[in-house]
Amino acid sequence: MEKKANNRGHVLVIPYPTQGHINPMLQFSKRLSSKGLKATFATTVFISETMKPELLNSDIDFDTISDGCDEGRFFEVRSIDDYLVRLQTVGSKTLTELIIKHKNSPRPIDCILYDAFLPWVLDVAQQFGIVGIAFFTQACAVNYIYYYARNGLLSLPISSSMMPIVIPGLPLLDLRDMPSFIYVVGSYPSYFELVLNQFSNIAKADFILVNTFYKLEQEVVDSMSKVMSQPLLTIGPTIPSMYLDKRLENDKDYDLNLFKLDSTSTCWLTTKPPCSVVYVSFGSLANLTSDQMKELSRGLKQAGFHFLWVVRSSELPKVPHGFIEEMGDKALIVTWIPQTEVLANEAIGCFFTHCGWNSTIEALCLGVPMVAMPQWTDQTTDAKLVEDVWKVGVRVNVREDGIVSGDEIERCIRQVMEGEQGIEMKRNAMKWKELAVEAVCEGGSSDKNIDELVSKILARCK
Repeated sequence: MEKKANNRGHVLVIPYPTQGHINPMLQFSKRLSSKGLKATFATTVFISETMKPELLNSDIDFDTISDGCDEGRFFEVRSIDDYLVRLQTVGSKTLTELIIKHKNSPRPIDCILYDAFLPWVLDVAQQFGIVGIAFFTQACAVNYIYYYARNGLLSLPISSSMMPIVIPGLPLLDLRDMPSFIYVVGSYPSYFELVLNQFSNIAKADFILVNTFYKLEQEVVDSMSKVMSQPLLTIGPTIPSMYLDKRLENDKDYDLNLFKLDSTSTCWLTTKPPCSVVYVSFGSLANLTSDQMKELSRGLKQAGFHFLWVVRSSELPKVPHGFIEEMGDKALIVTWIPQTEVLANEAIGCFFTHCGWNSTIEALCLGVPMVAMPQWTDQTTDAKLVEDVWKVGVRVNVREDGIVSGDEIERCIRQVMEGEQGIEMKRNAMKWKELAVEAVCEGGSSDKNIDELVSKILARCK
């Protein structure tokens, strides 16, 4: 456990209300607390009541704001756009009330660390003269692409004559390598506006933090730093400390889960040889079609390896009838698991993933090569980096009908699990694991950046 300084400086942390954004920001809150700051983590009322953070034995304090759906009646929201408007309107009001509540306490809020998906939080912070720090939860490469799009440096829609796409600090990109909001024109317009609006008032933020580590994305971090008017600090990876530097006592998992954990996977994995299991998960949001689930089942079966497959309860009816029974001890299907614990298990040989950023960086930190089957948003760009930049995996080919065939799934799994290419991917994955640990250990790039941030926050609190 790091030796704590006298607690000075109170940071209020506001994540975008989904599992993939809560995890890294809560982990970073723990890191700030270990450096001597007081951290209060504010989720929406509904998420707080679902996750019950008050039951945790944590140095972090927890509080709430409202998104206007406190009872979880999301069916009353007409659209995503309607929800985002409600989140901003009600969120701004209740955040103001929260700041005032703390203002009249012995420990008023000195700084607000906000998810870049919520730029309105910065506007509220500035009304009170509070330091505002933007936290980008996605890869720096993805953030920079959105910056280019937002500022008209990337003409949209992209035509075939523009290929390949050239952005400083990034490899040459094909259309399919761009975030899905860009390459599928007109898809999810509300979300596309959300990711572009991360930069709407970014020049007013005091600091910009990115959930990555410098050596992983060195070139694009340098390129993006040149166009920002304030310091851009890499502070990741934000995974539990026990898998990295082990300096945060009892930091073994993410603590807050929207889904009930299934602990059977750990016992099952202990019965399997090292590097013999394919771990399959598509995160907390992806919804595969029944046809795709059928092909995925077929590919996993044909590949012939043991596999551990996370299928959320809402998705279980899409698994082909009788498949679970047919696989017997060859497979284990669970609804939700502690993913870092599973990826760290020596039985895991490959991660079949949607390439969400949290999943991608967890695999990199734990030295696990990947089969990338991206679904939407930033995942397509992450998959490009996995295959062609970091060289720790292979990306599936998608048919014209949008389905990845069982044969293609089998081919990709075998490529990672067998032969010289698989050995090279594993070797590269272990290299990135070592560099991730180096970044967060004392004196590493992320550790120094966090120390710099903390010292500047404390200086402004005097």
